[in-house]
Amino acid sequence: MRVEPFTINSYVHVIKRGARGMEIVRSDSDKWRFLKSLYYLNNNNQRIADWENELFQKKTPIFDWPSKWPERDKLTEILAFMLMPNHFHLLLREIRENGVSLFMQGLGASMTMHFNDKYEEKGSIFQGAYKGKLIDSDEYLRQVAVYIMVKNSFELFPGGLEKATKDFDAAWEWSLKYQFSSLADYGSNRKSPIVDKGLLGEIFKTPKEFKNFAKDTIGEYQV
Repeated sequence: MRVEPFTINSYVHVIKRGARGMEIVRSDSDKWRFLKSLYYLNNNNQRIADWENELFQKKTPIFDWPSKWPERDKLTEILAFMLMPNHFHLLLREIRENGVSLFMQGLGASMTMHFNDKYEEKGSIFQGAYKGKLIDSDEYLRQVAVYIMVKNSFELFPGGLEKATKDFDAAWEWSLKYQFSSLADYGSNRKSPIVDKGLLGEIFKTPKEFKNFAKDTIGEYQV
C-alpha cells in the first residue's frame, strides 16, 4: 500500500514495476544506467538536468561528482537496492520533506525517457506510481532487507528460489556477484557510493551476521 507523505526519518520499502510486466531494462548498459541514476539523481539540485551528457562529455569516471557541479544535496538515503528485469526495489530513508517522492518522480521519468529514446517506444515504461510501504520496526527492517537483496537475487539464480534456498551457500556466492544489487555491500566488504547503510549497518555489523540471518529466514519467502 502506498503511504504518503512520509515523515522525516521514515524508512520505506519502495517497489516500481514495469507496465504490463514489461522489461524496464534490456541490456547491461541499461542496468548500469540504473545504478548511475540512483547516484546522480539522488540530488536536490535541479540545475543538473542533462547530467548524463555532461558526464559523458567530461569523461567523468563512474560515481565521481564533477568539481564544477554544485555540491551534492541528497533527496533521500538509499539503504538497499535491487534491480530485476521488470521492476526494482529500494529501501529508502526520508531525510527531507517529500524527498522520497521527488527522487522517485525523477528516477521514473529519467528511466522512461532513456528507454523510449533508445528503443523507439512511447509512453511510461512503468505501471503507474511507485508503491511505498512504511517500515515500523527494526525486525521488519531486517526482514525487508533479506526480501529485497536475498530473496530477489535468489529468484535470478539458475533454477530459481527453491533451488537457491536448498543450495544456499552456492546461491549466496553467485548472488554476491550480481552487480545490480546492494547485497555485496552487506554480504561482503564492497562499499558502494550509492548506499548509506545507516541503521541497517548497525543491525548487521558484519557480512557473517547478515548471511546467517538471511540463511535462517529465507525459507519464509518460499511459495
